[in-house]
Amino acid sequence: MRERAVWSTLSRRAAAPLTALVLLLGGCAGADDDPATAPTSAAPVRVTNCGTPVTVAAPPKRAVTLNQPATEIMLALGLADRMAGTAYLDDAILPEYADAYATVPVLAKEYPAREKLLEAEPDFVYGSFQSAFGDEGAGDRAELAKLGVGSYLSPAGCPAPHRPAKLTTDHVFTEIRDIAAIFGVPERAEKLIADQRTRLAAAADRIDDAAKLSVLWWDAGIDAPSVGACCGGPGMIMSAAGVTNAFADLTGSWADSGWETVADRDPDVIVLVDATWDTAAAKRTFLTGHATLRHLGAVTGQRFVVIPFSSTSAGVRIVLGVEALAEGVAGLGEGAGR
Repeated sequence: MRERAVWSTLSRRAAAPLTALVLLLGGCAGADDDPATAPTSAAPVRVTNCGTPVTVAAPPKRAVTLNQPATEIMLALGLADRMAGTAYLDDAILPEYADAYATVPVLAKEYPAREKLLEAEPDFVYGSFQSAFGDEGAGDRAELAKLGVGSYLSPAGCPAPHRPAKLTTDHVFTEIRDIAAIFGVPERAEKLIADQRTRLAAAADRIDDAAKLSVLWWDAGIDAPSVGACCGGPGMIMSAAGVTNAFADLTGSWADSGWETVADRDPDVIVLVDATWDTAAAKRTFLTGHATLRHLGAVTGQRFVVIPFSSTSAGVRIVLGVEALAEGVAGLGEGAGR
């Protein structure tokens, strides 16, 4: 009954008829009382997101973010005051955003129950992964639209066929621009993107003859290693750093391979993704104790680069992933080359 009442409240707040293809944000849309926090642009904004045209009548005031990349993009754009709630971190929030993050209500450790989400009275929901709008998340975007609740899904999380064929940093920058436009602060996006481009270029410049270096990106899995394939976050990071992906011939973002194949390809460097559920330390122990893998040059030479899982998802942390890879490879010396 309580959930039905909240849905009814949101329905009354909708400012215009909505369809599944055109999302018009109503409800709390309007001028700010405080000019200091008012958006610089309040004109209607139209973007295409995951194949869906999204029209925003006015900048949202009560956004809820689901997943770390979405949350940190909002914080990086200085939009904490526009957030009515957040949920689902994979790692501690970046230190530079910690104070702002502390002002935002945390609705749940993972995805909030539907009732909990609706109690926040959101006028916009922004998620990074497809699951954010699944049954365990906020639910179908079209259903949210019927209540005047707009939505945005990161391009990296779009369902096929709308997901980019090959993810690049430009897709991340497009997302940042879209969100900044939706919230009326486009100039903040350009400043953030310019800074990230500068850092990416500096990181790539750290590696001499980077293209000669073959990198295995080991995400997870012992029996069958899940490796960074051609076209997702890992491939994007390796491409931005300028190294060669040892498994660029595999489709998708990640793909299952085999240890015999890894041994045959004999990568110069191995990236160990560090996650709470599958640590870099455990990966290193496995490699150094494996009868065959321990003889690989990258293992005997300890040519490992540790990258946190949260730096591998499309968002503002991608630059940290590229910097970590570049720093790690640059620090390995001439032994990493063929």
